[in-house]
Amino acid sequence: MKRVDVVSSILIDGKNKKIVLVQNKKGDTSYWSYPGGAVEEGETLEQAVIRETKEEAGLDIEVTGGLQSIREKFFPGKGHHVVFFTFYAKIIGGELAPADPDGEIVDVQWFDYEEARKLLAYIPDKTKLKFGEENPSVPYILED
Repeated sequence: MKRVDVVSSILIDGKNKKIVLVQNKKGDTSYWSYPGGAVEEGETLEQAVIRETKEEAGLDIEVTGGLQSIREKFFPGKGHHVVFFTFYAKIIGGELAPADPDGEIVDVQWFDYEEARKLLAYIPDKTKLKFGEENPSVPYILED
């Protein structure tokens, strides 16, 4: 199986209790997720999440609170072993709009916490963001 690293960013407006989600289109179906995507060769996880968030949501970000979760999933049909790295980040610029060169992102929006929870129902309970609560983070360190 081929290992694929995938990164995503959690962008929260705590004051207004909203979170950014992107709508992914795969064939005839679509689903909402945190902005993110595959890490390219030679990229760090942090570089990848910054690039992917810009491409998918049009936003410039800074990784702030470390990792929210690390998850793994096997996709036998595709021959992939995927490791998902989800980072806390803050918006430092840009405009909310899909800028995806692959055309897989069809929409990007702010959602209130309750609606986001419903749209992200496929995420395992152990790694779900606790909206409106303090969420622990794990540090991300790139060693020299």
